[in-house]
Amino acid sequence: MKYLEYKGYTGSIEYSPEDSLLYGKVLGIKGLISYEGETGKLLEKDFKEAVESYLADCKERGKSPEKPFKGSFNVRIPASLHQKAALMAMETKTSLNSFVAEAIRYQISKETA
Repeated sequence: MKYLEYKGYTGSIEYSPEDSLLYGKVLGIKGLISYEGETGKLLEKDFKEAVESYLADCKERGKSPEKPFKGSFNVRIPASLHQKAALMAMETKTSLNSFVAEAIRYQISKETA
């Protein structure tokens, strides 16, 4: 497993040889939620506790927790590439969003095959 998953949150798994410690942070949000552990089981336990603590803190403050990977993001590309993609999308009678989503799906399927 490359990542930890809990309640819709994804966490990284890193290793510090200097400290002989596993550590990570929750990905896809602006806030910093970090965790650590000497073993994989302890890392996962601390990850889940960190997410629970974050959610409890948000509830206590009356604040909505950040949702990771909301499904929308801005991509900066050269104007010429934007134009080519938009024209290809029109030619295939699809939206630019669908065209880009399909291109991403294709790239990911190549990596996971």
